[in-house]
Amino acid sequence: MTQIKRVVINASPLIILFRSHLDKLLPGLFDEIYITEAVWSEVTREEHMDAAASGLTNAEWVKKVSVPVISPRVAAWDLGIGESEVLSFAMEHPKFRAMVDDKAARRCAKTLEIQTLGTGGMLVIAKRRGLIKSVAGALDNLQTAGLWLSDDLVNLFLKEAGETEVEKKIARRVGFRGQGRPGKANK
Repeated sequence: MTQIKRVVINASPLIILFRSHLDKLLPGLFDEIYITEAVWSEVTREEHMDAAASGLTNAEWVKKVSVPVISPRVAAWDLGIGESEVLSFAMEHPKFRAMVDDKAARRCAKTLEIQTLGTGGMLVIAKRRGLIKSVAGALDNLQTAGLWLSDDLVNLFLKEAGETEVEKKIARRVGFRGQGRPGKANK
C-alpha cells in the first residue's frame, strides 16, 4: 500500500477530528494538509465557534487553498460546495487524497476515480504507524463527538486494525478513549 502523504480535507472529517481531540494525528500522518476556502468558511463560521473553529484557525499545519473552478464532472453530482471543492482539487492534483466521509461525495469520487480516505480509515493508518494504541477507543471518541458509524463499518475498521469487537466493548467499559490527545493519557 502506498503511503498517503498529501490530503485535502472536507469539513465533516475536520470538525469531528477537532471535537474528538484527534486532530493532532493529521500532521503526524501527512506531510501536506490542504483545506479549501469553502471548507475553511464552513468550519470557522461565527455561529459555529467551537473546538473545530478555534482549532482550525490556530492550526499551523494547515494550508488554505483556492479552488477557482469546480470541475463540471463533480458539479453534476450536486454536492455541497465544500465537497465539490475538495473533490475538484483532488481531481486536478492526483497526488492528494480527498478526505471525505459523506456517502454521496465518496460515490462521486469512486465514479470519477478520485482517491479518497475516510476518518475511520485514517485511524487505521494511525494505528499502523504507532500514533494511537487502539482504533476501538479512537472510534469511540469519534462517535461520542457525533460521528455516526454503522456496526458493520466499525467492525470493518477493527478488522483492518487487527482488533476485535471485544476490544471495542472493553474500551467503552473502562472509559478508554484511544489516545484522544495523541501523546497524552486521557483521564
